[in-house]
Amino acid sequence: MGERGLFQGGGRLYAELRARSAVVLTPELISAGRRRLAIKCAVIATWTVGAYLGLLFLAHGPLSVTLWSVALGLAIAGVAFCIGHDANHDAFLGNRRANRVVGLAFDLIGVSSYIWRSKHNQAHHSFTNVQGADSDIEQMPLARLAPDQPLHWYHRFQHIYMWLLYGLFTIRHHLFGDIKQLVTGRIADLTPVARPRGVELAYFIGGKVVFWTWTAVIPLLLHPWYGVLGAFLIVSWVSGFTVATVFQLAHCTDDAHFSSIDELRSGPPKAWADHQVETTVDFAPSNAFLRWYLGGLNFQVEHHLFPKVSHVHYPLLFPIVRDTCAELGVQHNTQATLRLALGSHVRWLRQMGRPEPSGIGVSAQSPSG
Repeated sequence: MGERGLFQGGGRLYAELRARSAVVLTPELISAGRRRLAIKCAVIATWTVGAYLGLLFLAHGPLSVTLWSVALGLAIAGVAFCIGHDANHDAFLGNRRANRVVGLAFDLIGVSSYIWRSKHNQAHHSFTNVQGADSDIEQMPLARLAPDQPLHWYHRFQHIYMWLLYGLFTIRHHLFGDIKQLVTGRIADLTPVARPRGVELAYFIGGKVVFWTWTAVIPLLLHPWYGVLGAFLIVSWVSGFTVATVFQLAHCTDDAHFSSIDELRSGPPKAWADHQVETTVDFAPSNAFLRWYLGGLNFQVEHHLFPKVSHVHYPLLFPIVRDTCAELGVQHNTQATLRLALGSHVRWLRQMGRPEPSGIGVSAQSPSG
């Protein structure tokens, strides 16, 4: 947490949260949570396989293909949210090796779990919303998501056009994202990535082979190329839009804080937990469907503080984190509904698209950005 001297450790907030969470996260509760997670995993896996088979064998005509493709795209996003994400954080099962196996769910849907762990667990979780270190705020083409990023004329329209581009998020990964990061050997300025060897290399190559087999080779044996291409684009766009939007609502809003490597280096080291809370946003905590489908990622503050805890426990941790932050004077960001969260993100996109008000507004809202 004090990686490269930018943070001074968890701080008082983290110490308090660890103590209070330990009281409620009993071994019995954790075991019960794993059983709930297994059932949820089975439901989402059934949804995914069913939608895929429906697209292969039942879809006839543009409307039918579109509906089955949307169903599969949403199911793939559910796999990422509820299965791959927990497993690659070592939060799905109690055994790290077993988590690695389950984490291959990412490889099956076209994203290297090996690269993702470096990009997400190291770069994003260590340096959340830090320009130059958090690759997640730099991977959206044509987007200006942080005040230290360069401003171009077209950014004034990004609150309109980015909703279309969010859908290209997974297509970018499928075609060249993982490969590019392996070739360059770097995720972000502070996060190098070693090229995989041995078993990890086999997983990387095998994952690509399996992914393109079920998405292209098998469908082309049964359907014309233009139908396969159309379905692939719809599935990828729907899953990409869903995943990208959830990330944006959790970090790129007008109440989340931003900073840069230079700012962190020039000031006194900040408590890691304080930084995580200030740069992250919970949204729609009372929405039962989103709590289930998003794999707890609408409880993003709790996830960043307890990444190795299964998402099924985040609703229990939410009031503990919120109340502890209030007691210690740390800003805990929550948008009560999905509509409010979307509105906050749109305002941030507009603010980042303007030359003058962006800098003024950011410095006014946060000493770190």
